[in-house]
Amino acid sequence: MILIISCSHHPESRSRLLANAIDKAVIALGNTTHFLDLRTMPLPLCDGHSTHENREVLKARALVKSAKGILLSTPIYNYGANAITKSFIENTGPSWNGKPVGMLCSAGGKGSYMALMPLVGSLMLDFHCHVLPRHVYALTNQFQEDRIIDTELQERITLLASDICWLSQSLAERQVIK
Repeated sequence: MILIISCSHHPESRSRLLANAIDKAVIALGNTTHFLDLRTMPLPLCDGHSTHENREVLKARALVKSAKGILLSTPIYNYGANAITKSFIENTGPSWNGKPVGMLCSAGGKGSYMALMPLVGSLMLDFHCHVLPRHVYALTNQFQEDRIIDTELQERITLLASDICWLSQSLAERQVIK
């Protein structure tokens, strides 16, 4: 199962549109998905202590741990992934260990293209995730109301879907060989 996480609480979120599009692309490749919209999971802000026994945090950890691969779809605010994304990762921590991860993000302009790098570094160093080098970076003008209108963006989503499916399968096969 590929876990797709929509990390925006905004009702008209473009990153949620990206998450929906990649969900369809992963399914079209013959894989199962679980779509997690963080608007529906009331997680507390991670403080390092009081969240250990929170029911929603435990549920989120179990979802991450059971995933064969993870796709994060986040908005970019102030040149970085939003706080909801970071808090989700902090709350679920070690459940990420060794997971293949792909990322999608929406931003207002071209200046935030490297905004995911601190998050990538953290996932790789803290949790030994296999982060795909290809990610999807989408701009406002590639959307119209509630749909993606840019064919190149749709192609990049399809490529990322293919990459996460391939890496997830490859790592699962490697586990069997061990």
